[in-house]
Amino acid sequence: MQYTTLGKTGLVVSRLAFGAMTFGTGQLVPGVTNSIDQALADQMVGRVLDAGINLFDTADAYTNGESEIMLGKALGDRRDQVVIATKVGFRLGDAITDTGLSYRHIIQSAEGSLKRLNTDYIDLYQLHIPDPLTPLEETLQALNDLVRRGLVRYVGLSNFPAWKAARMVGIQERYDYARFIAAQMYYSLVGRDLEHEFVPFAEDAGMGILVWSPLAGGFLSGKYTRDNPAPEDARRTKFQLPPVDVELGYNVVDRLKQIAQNHSASPAQVAIAWILAKPFISSVIIGANKLSQLEDNLVSVDLKLSSEEIAQLDTLTVPASLYPGWMQPLEWDAKVKAALGKA
Repeated sequence: MQYTTLGKTGLVVSRLAFGAMTFGTGQLVPGVTNSIDQALADQMVGRVLDAGINLFDTADAYTNGESEIMLGKALGDRRDQVVIATKVGFRLGDAITDTGLSYRHIIQSAEGSLKRLNTDYIDLYQLHIPDPLTPLEETLQALNDLVRRGLVRYVGLSNFPAWKAARMVGIQERYDYARFIAAQMYYSLVGRDLEHEFVPFAEDAGMGILVWSPLAGGFLSGKYTRDNPAPEDARRTKFQLPPVDVELGYNVVDRLKQIAQNHSASPAQVAIAWILAKPFISSVIIGANKLSQLEDNLVSVDLKLSSEEIAQLDTLTVPASLYPGWMQPLEWDAKVKAALGKA
């Protein structure tokens, strides 16, 4: 396993993280039902611990809280050897207040996660989604109070636009609140919009990027093809998240298979290895419904793509430049550049 520090901290995390979103035996989202019991969860956690993974990600809303419960049980007395990350923001119950990022809901949800995980502290507590109603100052005060109480060690966010995340960092600086150290964001070969604004922002703010859905909901595993666009029992046939331009996706999968043959690897391993080669990525979250999927993904950390192979994939999937991004390659001021020795 390879390791790095997360953001501008001394927190050492594995380059591969394990996502427990699939843990549980109930509905995850409408149309998708999880079927991993405690026995299989124990096997998976034991395997990734043996592989050197020390970062585990879950959320209070995954399978009605079962994910946190099962992860806590699977870790058992090894809890202090790992970094546990969980999230808050999605609806947890029927009450109108059982959702969002209000002070009340964040504190209540954190205390609930602590009980389900059977731990005294959460290493990384992340805002799962933006809340359009709650003032940012209120949300950030709640996170800061959790850190000061010792219930949370670090804070992060997930699925926020760069402009709102930047505003929040500014508020944290103004009030000397606990700073975000990480952003958990979607990023894959068929979803590179993150590169436009969020990556430059995160690098400037000193935040590490954790990647969710590196295989685009399984699309880049190679099971989805033009001849078989809807494989039986495949998750994306019921819940197409994240969205994928399927024609581009099929072209990417074809190239992944070609590169995979050169390395005696799988398309999924190549797709994850491509992400790990990006210098702005801290860790890639892998999850699985089967042990065979988990074993396949674990190998990706040892796969080294050539610069030519990375360039091929970069060129094939380069995201469309958005305004004002397409202005940036233009010549700024040749005279000033020359005077500064940067011509």
